[in-house]
Amino acid sequence: MPDTAASEPSASAALASGAAHVVGIDLGTSHTVVAHVPVGGTAADIALLPVAQRVSASEVAAQVLLPSARYQAAPGELGDAWQQPWAALGADAQAPAVNGRWARDLGAAVPSRLVASAKSWLSHAGVDRTAAILPWGAPEEVARLSPLQASASYLDHVRQAWDRTHPGAPLRDQLVVLTVPASFDEGARALTLEAAQLACLPAVQLLEEPKAAFHDWLVLQGEHLATELAHSRLVLVVDVGGGTTDLTLIRVQPGEAGGLPVLTRTAVGEHLMLGGDNMDLALAHRLEPQFAPPGERLPAARFAQLVQRCRTAKEQLLASDAPESVAVTLLGSGSKLLAQTRTATLRRDEVREAVVEGFMPLVGLQDLPTRRQGALRGLGLPYPADAAITRHLAQFLAQHAAGELPDAVLLNGGVFHAHALAERLLAQLQAWRGQPLRLLHNPHPDWAVARGAAAHGLAMHLHSRPPADLPGSPDSPSAPAAAPALVPRIGGGSPRSYWLVLPEKAGAAPQGICLLPRGTEEGVRIVLSGRRFALRLGQAVRFSLVANSQAAAPAQAGRIAALDGEGWVELPSLSTVLPAPEGRDKAQVEVQLQACMSEVGTLEVRCVAADDAQRQWLLPFSVRGALAADAQDTGELSARKDRLADAVALIERIFGSQAQEVTAKEVRQLRQSLERRLGPREDWDLPLLRALFDALLARARRRRRTAEHERVWLNLAGWCLRPGVGAELDGWRMQQVWQLHGQGLGHGGEAANRTEWWVFWRRVAAGLDEARQMELLEEVAGHMQKAVQQATQRSQGKSAHGSYDDMLRLFAAMEAVPWQYRQEMGRWMLQRLKHPGESVQTWWAIGRLAARMPLAANAHRVMPPEAAQEFLDATLAQDWRRNETAMFAAVQMARMTGDRTLDLSDAQRSVVLERLRAAGAPQRWMALVEQVQRMDEQDAKRSFGDSLPPGLVLVG
Repeated sequence: MPDTAASEPSASAALASGAAHVVGIDLGTSHTVVAHVPVGGTAADIALLPVAQRVSASEVAAQVLLPSARYQAAPGELGDAWQQPWAALGADAQAPAVNGRWARDLGAAVPSRLVASAKSWLSHAGVDRTAAILPWGAPEEVARLSPLQASASYLDHVRQAWDRTHPGAPLRDQLVVLTVPASFDEGARALTLEAAQLACLPAVQLLEEPKAAFHDWLVLQGEHLATELAHSRLVLVVDVGGGTTDLTLIRVQPGEAGGLPVLTRTAVGEHLMLGGDNMDLALAHRLEPQFAPPGERLPAARFAQLVQRCRTAKEQLLASDAPESVAVTLLGSGSKLLAQTRTATLRRDEVREAVVEGFMPLVGLQDLPTRRQGALRGLGLPYPADAAITRHLAQFLAQHAAGELPDAVLLNGGVFHAHALAERLLAQLQAWRGQPLRLLHNPHPDWAVARGAAAHGLAMHLHSRPPADLPGSPDSPSAPAAAPALVPRIGGGSPRSYWLVLPEKAGAAPQGICLLPRGTEEGVRIVLSGRRFALRLGQAVRFSLVANSQAAAPAQAGRIAALDGEGWVELPSLSTVLPAPEGRDKAQVEVQLQACMSEVGTLEVRCVAADDAQRQWLLPFSVRGALAADAQDTGELSARKDRLADAVALIERIFGSQAQEVTAKEVRQLRQSLERRLGPREDWDLPLLRALFDALLARARRRRRTAEHERVWLNLAGWCLRPGVGAELDGWRMQQVWQLHGQGLGHGGEAANRTEWWVFWRRVAAGLDEARQMELLEEVAGHMQKAVQQATQRSQGKSAHGSYDDMLRLFAAMEAVPWQYRQEMGRWMLQRLKHPGESVQTWWAIGRLAARMPLAANAHRVMPPEAAQEFLDATLAQDWRRNETAMFAAVQMARMTGDRTLDLSDAQRSVVLERLRAAGAPQRWMALVEQVQRMDEQDAKRSFGDSLPPGLVLVG
């Protein structure tokens, strides 16, 4: 039976019952703004909410702009001022904090305590966005919070401000529209909704920011809207804020009988973390040589101060009445406050060169973004390699405009307060078009998004009501008849088509089945009635999704097509473990897939039981921190998939529930038997490895039948699960193996079994959280102490505590524990090196403990440069021609990351480079210290202690 798609509309869940107000919230990278309108009002009634906030140590004021900044103060630093107008979400006397303008001003002086750009961090999949990592690079004494909590803090502040000014209409009862970048993926949108829930907001609706900005322009035209758009057919919205660049195309078609035009959003750009923050960084890099000692870089804290000063200077020098130059002053610190104070002059022509020419150069329409890494990194965020917004715009138009260039443009975002940037972008578009195009006037780019969100919510409310309830209807004669028409809607539905990746067939290109066509309107559910799937309950399930925003991509629901060509973007996977029926560990049910672009603006995918439509399972997106890597794990098995069943049969023979005659030799040779069927284990890719691990996990109860069974299971399972992160559902897998940790070894008296125990946990340690790593650390420390006491037995390889070297390597793999513990371990190892015959593995372990780049998303746990100095000094004291392991340890400690909170000083790295040259080190090692680049496969293996699965790379 061919696949068919059935759709059915659903009521708008976003329209709050009994709401008195529509509230639009622009949760921006730089500022948060709130607009509102009475439910019975018109677009002319849209107003801005002055948000009460502390603006100084002695003053609380209500201002339209709430800076999206939070200052994490020291206990007692702010007195009682942090409690007014109210305490920030999560703040207390031991960790006082303030949001808004005063927070921004305090942070300009003490950047190490300033939480900024939380919105950018919320979309950064390379870190755990729910972990307490902000302020990035802050000293240990600074209380931290997660990007999720920071975003929730600003929304909570808005809720408090609203409720104080509207005591009879609390925000939780209103219709709230919250804006997000159009390019936010499903994971970032899910986290935005979670932040709203933490702030006790109602079930908000999400709206794309460029769409909101255009909506505001529309309502400002009033009754002249049709005339204003009479000669426009394709409108480009360019929204450049503090942290992102959003691109959107909107088609304009004449309305019927001279009525309002029909507006359809036809395309949105991909996620581009490029905005005002990057411009400030570029200027700071330009001025840095005037403040830093010759040949060196500024420390992270002073560089952050410089970025703040450059932001202010940029705004002055790019204004229409800009002065010739501005003085940029950088204060010293501590007792050297005045002695270290420096001033540099930033000229208007310098800013134009760095910002206008650097970010909006005049380029050809055929020019594409370059892949070369620019000098924009410095705050820990993954900025794009090419800073030229115009090249990204050229690529966007080539992909989506189908040869037709826009004839009108709307500019939005704080960046366009700089007239030079607005003029340059307009000139670029006109050069491409070969004739003038219309600039749609945006009188207030700082709050257009919030106003547009309120207008959108009002339009949703008006269009959802029966005709008799609309203002101006016969039942409401006192209201103006034209009111609904002055609140237009922008159609277009889903900006992307969404596809489920199908299992790959040997020798065939990847294929997918369309779940939701591009343009599907919100609230319309698509059911793939012609195809059924087997859903496992009580076991790990994973659905890999991709999206395509290009009109050329086939997008009929239920259609199967090859996933080739341009525009495909991998999304966070839908992965979970669904509960099995009561009394059963596992079960399987036949389901149909149902997809919907919900009224709140997120993709929902459900599994619906084929025999009972009431049984449904909502599949959540994976948004927690995963390995920040280039892993192309799309869930397919490789060409060896047809042999996987044979491999699982081998595992079943050794570890199955049915008693079989299996010799000890067969047990020991299981790995070799698998390699004969699947190829060398070094070539097993990530999907295959996890499939094998899942087979081993399902049979873990029989791992302790004999000592040989236990050793083989640990060795093979650790290899297949390494490094414990990188594949979807690895978090669930690690929960399962941690339960095995509590059971311990069945043959712990066997030295070889104890060694395999340490090897297993070292291989998967990256998947353990801090608490579990600390527990494992205590366990291995106890065995290590006893092993050292039995040095004679260890030298003869008879220690019942296992291999000393493997315990050392496990020590070094504990990246999630606070760096002070790793420092203590490293110092113990330095003492051990004074003993004759100490293992060369000790140098490997020290290098890993003090390395600049971790394996998993634990960059906030990296040992600070000043703490790593003593370990670097120890390696420098070695003869590197005779001790290559110590030399590689120094390379790991001095490696360039581009994040100055992690990097050693330029002077320190120069010393290492000089020694590397003198020792005849490989050129690739020197390159790692000189510039930001990835390790090659050989060095990554050396650093990790094992090869990584093919396709999976280290964070760096």
